[in-house]
Amino acid sequence: MAEPGPMSFSELSEIDVGRLVGVGPKKLAALRTLGISTMCDLLMYYPRRYLDRTNQATIAQLSPGEEAMVWATVQSISTRRVRNNRAMVVAEVSDGSGRLKISFFNQAWRERQLSPGTQAVFYGKLEIFNGTRQITNPVVDLVGDKTGRILPIYPQSEKAGLSTWEIGEFVAQTIRRCRSRGFADPVPEVVLHEHGLISRQQAIEGVHLPDSMGAAMAARKRLVFDELLRIQISLIQKKRTLEHEAVGFSHESPPALFAQYLDRLDFELTGAQTRAILEIRGDLARPLPMHRLLQGDVGAGKTVVAIAALLAAVESGHQGALMAPTEVLAEQHFLGISRDLAGITVSAGPGSLFETRDLRVALLTGRKTAAERRRTLAELESGDIDLVIGTHALIQDAVSFRSLGVVVIDEQHRFGVEQRDALRTVNPDRCAPDVLVMTATPIPRTAAMTVYGDLDVSVLDELPPRRSPILTSWARTDIEVDQVWDQVRAEVAVGRQAYVVCPLIEESEKLEVASATETYERLALVDLKGLRLSLLHGKMASADKEAVMSAFRAGEVDVLVATTVIEVGVDVPNATIMVICDADRFGIAQLHQLRGRVGRGAHQSHCVLISQEPSADGEARIEALVASTDGFELAEIDLELRGEGTIMGARQKGQNDLRLASLRRDAAWVPKARQAAMA
Repeated sequence: MAEPGPMSFSELSEIDVGRLVGVGPKKLAALRTLGISTMCDLLMYYPRRYLDRTNQATIAQLSPGEEAMVWATVQSISTRRVRNNRAMVVAEVSDGSGRLKISFFNQAWRERQLSPGTQAVFYGKLEIFNGTRQITNPVVDLVGDKTGRILPIYPQSEKAGLSTWEIGEFVAQTIRRCRSRGFADPVPEVVLHEHGLISRQQAIEGVHLPDSMGAAMAARKRLVFDELLRIQISLIQKKRTLEHEAVGFSHESPPALFAQYLDRLDFELTGAQTRAILEIRGDLARPLPMHRLLQGDVGAGKTVVAIAALLAAVESGHQGALMAPTEVLAEQHFLGISRDLAGITVSAGPGSLFETRDLRVALLTGRKTAAERRRTLAELESGDIDLVIGTHALIQDAVSFRSLGVVVIDEQHRFGVEQRDALRTVNPDRCAPDVLVMTATPIPRTAAMTVYGDLDVSVLDELPPRRSPILTSWARTDIEVDQVWDQVRAEVAVGRQAYVVCPLIEESEKLEVASATETYERLALVDLKGLRLSLLHGKMASADKEAVMSAFRAGEVDVLVATTVIEVGVDVPNATIMVICDADRFGIAQLHQLRGRVGRGAHQSHCVLISQEPSADGEARIEALVASTDGFELAEIDLELRGEGTIMGARQKGQNDLRLASLRRDAAWVPKARQAAMA
């Protein structure tokens, strides 16, 4: 009988972790809590850092302000109540060279975890307070009396109840069991040599059982490459399959409809818009379905490019669809596009008494009445509707098109890949429509290559010349906040308008509406008394929302107090000041989107971020917004501050593979992995 070959990760993913010695029902449940079910999961549960015993700083050597990692023993610990009845746990730890005060807020369970005599690694920023060296809310890793030159420290969970040394023992046992067969290496030797990478066997042992920090770093480099390569192979295979198997439409008609639309615009297209439209028209002329990403800064004019693609479909005798992530945004797109295309005519088709008819734009969202929905669905199927704008309602089974030629998906990061792909199979003849995906804000290059690696990319990197720069400031004291409302009054006094955006409350839309209502009432009665104020939030009926927006567009409202419902799609050139309350609750991309609601006319515009007690992260985000109005620069800063978690969340479920790789730290490896995947 032939000897079995090296073990692949696929084979290891079939072996239950419960087969390891020491893993009984309780430990098995704990491991599953960490997402570890198989031996493959265990090997891919990487240390989050290492304690280098050969180069370990002592408490006495630490300097204030630096990130410190110390291995110390708990000497004493106690809990007391502080302001607002919050629990404050204070421990004193020592490593023989000195003592350190460790404080935890709202973590009462730490007193049980860190009983006197417990050995642990504490990781955080060292500060001096009242002459005492201390770390507040550090990351804690229980290490017991584990010895060794390089100690791997694994992510731990209070809920799981597993220590880093227990995880390490299970990993080491798995490696010992596999050593006789070794690990199969799917990456060709020539690729490893080209990039100076070690074997998979060396990498697995080096990341979990390093004999030096150099070995750990070499292992990490190889495993990072593997993760990025796996993603790129998946994306490229998908793109090639689509190109070889899918049948699309060829839109070769001259752009007469788009020419009609351009004649109505009171501005010239930017060079970037013209370039993107030419790239899209080149895709549309081919019989293969387009699969393109359009990204650009706030206000760069993505909608004009989208309309060019949609009209190309109508010009060729097909239909176009624009899918937005929310009903509010879908309704705003519908109103704007209906207005911009009003009076444009298309061929009436055979059987009609007239040569032409008006181009028809329809809206399809979950708020339609049953009768309206039935009529819209029937007209989509018959082809009487040329362009439809909607939400995820567009990809429900009941929706049929006569011939869907082009799909534009706005704000792609709010859709799953499965939803995007569902629109490819809607046509009766199985011809796949061309797809254009638009992002709300720029994505860093490496992230775009990873998240949207199956798409061709067009970039709008110019703002229209009519756009005035937006001056951004931060109000952090009561006096500065009072000055903000004076500034709003001054803008209104010269005929301008203002937005006031209320804080984002992620836990509850009801709370968010309540917050907006409370802010509206306070401003109307006190700070902005005498001005014409209106309130807008997502819980209002569609008709009421549109009435408020219509009044604001018409200049009948001075100040619009709103939730983030106005984040995208609102375009009122006369609005020149945006005030964002509790700005530290928002992410950089959302703040940049909100700021983009002003600066749309010829007058100087302002954005004021109110935040009086921001966290360190919140302060960094606000400072970034004050310093830059460049969305591409802010995207890189956002990636640096927040990491790739949210960006990678745009990927299909089950494909968020970055356990070790970081799109910030490992940016240089993304194009290398893509090049290897394409070979």
